[in-house]
Amino acid sequence: MDRYRVLALCVTLAAGSAAGSAGAPAGKGDAKKGKEVFQQCSVCHRADSPEKKMGPGLKGLFQRAKLTNGKRPTEANVRSRIDEGGNGMPAYKDMLSNVEKDDLIAYLKTL
Repeated sequence: MDRYRVLALCVTLAAGSAAGSAGAPAGKGDAKKGKEVFQQCSVCHRADSPEKKMGPGLKGLFQRAKLTNGKRPTEANVRSRIDEGGNGMPAYKDMLSNVEKDDLIAYLKTL
């Protein structure tokens, strides 16, 4: 009888563990939602090309050696650029929520 209880306990713990990890996000941000956020950026930036529109094209952004400001394209540096703007780009620090910025960065990583 004790073996069955142990087996039942193990199955219950394993099922609970699998269910808990299935809903956990793989990373920060949702790229699908970020694509929607990017629509307001697409006025000045291209998603499908590295070529300049009004601002630089963002295809391959995270694979580049550096950003236009000379910094490496890390999440922190890209977020800082989004927050502070510069070179004609407005600051989005107060226009986008942190979740929207996470989503946007997740999307930019897919380009």
